[in-house]
Amino acid sequence: MSTLSIYDEKNANSSEQTTEDYAAISNILHDAGICFERWPVRELAPTASNEDILAAYSPEIKHFCEEECNFSTSDVVCLTPDHPDKELLRQKFLNEHTHNEDEVRFFVAGQGVFYLHIDSKIYVLLCQAGDLISVPDGTKHWFDMGPSPSFTCIRLFSNPKGWVAEFTGDTISDNLPRFEKIVPTNDQ
Repeated sequence: MSTLSIYDEKNANSSEQTTEDYAAISNILHDAGICFERWPVRELAPTASNEDILAAYSPEIKHFCEEECNFSTSDVVCLTPDHPDKELLRQKFLNEHTHNEDEVRFFVAGQGVFYLHIDSKIYVLLCQAGDLISVPDGTKHWFDMGPSPSFTCIRLFSNPKGWVAEFTGDTISDNLPRFEKIVPTNDQ
């Protein structure tokens, strides 16, 4: 289940607020300038190609792109626990950074955690299958896919070359709970 926890940047020991209520998550993030939507989850074959995935979600992609007016490209990224570069890929986005364009992700399957540093708050959002998040350009954030990543996401771009991480140098990401503390596992 999608979960939002809010921390004060000066006190990462405990969250000020945590909710799993979709409407509350959407409203809180909207007030912070973040788009969070839920799209239907479609049954796809385990062997579905990237083209199959994009075709399955083409109505939602088209509608979102028409509403936002600035997205022209989409692709699919999939990471599995057996990916040989999973640790390198995880480490790449664990530090606070920004982008020159919006970062839009729709979780087709699996999960990941977005951390959004807005004003003096850190919004920690566990995204699950069916969740779409749009992080506006210039928003300080980071992403944790966990030690055994398992997700498939559709990414939307206005310019794929503009989606380059610009790291802030702030070490605040070291102070908040990582994926392993946020995502429940079967062995807990």
